[in-house]
Amino acid sequence: MHPAEINRQKLLHRFLQYVRVGSAADPASASYPSSVGQLELGIMLVAQLLEMGISDAHQDEHGLIWGTVPSNVDGDAPTVLLNAHLDTSPEAPGDGCNPQVVENYDGNSITLLSGDTIDLISTPELASLRGHTLVTTDGKTLLGADDKAGVATIMQCVQYWMENPNVPHGPIRVLFTCDEEIGKGTKHFDLQKAGAIVGYTLDGGAAGTIDVETFSADGATVTFHGRNTHPAVAKGKMLNSIRAAAKFIALLPTETLSPESTSDRQGFVHPFTMQGGVAETSIQFIVRDFETRKLETYIQLLKATMDRVLEEFPGMEGRINTVVQYRNMADVLRGFPKAIELAEQAFADLKFPCRRDSIRGGTDGALMSELDLPTPNLSVGQFNIHSVREFASLDHMVQAAQHVIRLVELWSLEGLGH
Repeated sequence: MHPAEINRQKLLHRFLQYVRVGSAADPASASYPSSVGQLELGIMLVAQLLEMGISDAHQDEHGLIWGTVPSNVDGDAPTVLLNAHLDTSPEAPGDGCNPQVVENYDGNSITLLSGDTIDLISTPELASLRGHTLVTTDGKTLLGADDKAGVATIMQCVQYWMENPNVPHGPIRVLFTCDEEIGKGTKHFDLQKAGAIVGYTLDGGAAGTIDVETFSADGATVTFHGRNTHPAVAKGKMLNSIRAAAKFIALLPTETLSPESTSDRQGFVHPFTMQGGVAETSIQFIVRDFETRKLETYIQLLKATMDRVLEEFPGMEGRINTVVQYRNMADVLRGFPKAIELAEQAFADLKFPCRRDSIRGGTDGALMSELDLPTPNLSVGQFNIHSVREFASLDHMVQAAQHVIRLVELWSLEGLGH
């Protein structure tokens, strides 16, 4: 079977257009979505979907983007949902993205305009990307390939389906979510509105990967309340919450249970941002493991560490607030193997290699699966995510589009009893 003919230049143009819209999620915001840029990008996407002929495309009251590619087959074919998220990580600068296109990559290190380097030692994946068209930034911001590569790929698939009505497919529900990077991607997800039997998030790395397992995840906010006064008269009066917070972090293990020291199926407790002053300091943590039961052990570690710090700083007050973020999607997917089997068949039909994988992170698909919509995650060519050395492979995005088009066709055949 020949893969679908994807317009590479149009896909590249879309991607470059989307990454220029700053849409970083803001974990400190009380609004939803947490940043205006997500709304701006959503407005752009709705206009493009309507121009393609997706008549029900709209941005709902929460900023989510919905649209439906109508079925073009007879019979009751199942609805398939395709999802990507509009926000980018807040862990690196995201505004003012200046994308750089590297045509026919030569296999050597890539020097960014900032002087930073994407090299083969820190990024061994480069060795397999010789000849690809790569997109980087100037090294001052992240790229936002996570997940605008997914957004652009889905949008190009929609255009392909609308321009090629002879390619069979059932109803395709398109959904672009907000605030996935801060664990709120499905806060306003409406399962009934989705109306799908299966979903696929396009939010993964190198081509040919089907993510069938994620971390389970909790968030934790550790806050210290001190007492401020003028430093000239502070003796015996000041309680500096910054010092307590620093002590708290210093007491946590670094040789284990940290992202820097773990791999494969090992979990971690990760402080990723801290803010405050003498009177009050807060530390944001993400807590991760493939085994959900271990999360409570990690939370207990934080509580025990809090107790030690408060003993050392008499009069200091502290609290820990935790929130459930998502759970390992493997439990749900084991009960609906067809979601993975057809994704593998689509790769095989196109003669593309593939593999199942477990990701040390999460996607909207983990939360959708928890809501009883089985949703594996598919690769879409993201690399070095959440950093200023992030880049994307246009060739992998093209392959992702070809795979999705065949996968949706297979689901339409399922519905027709083939």
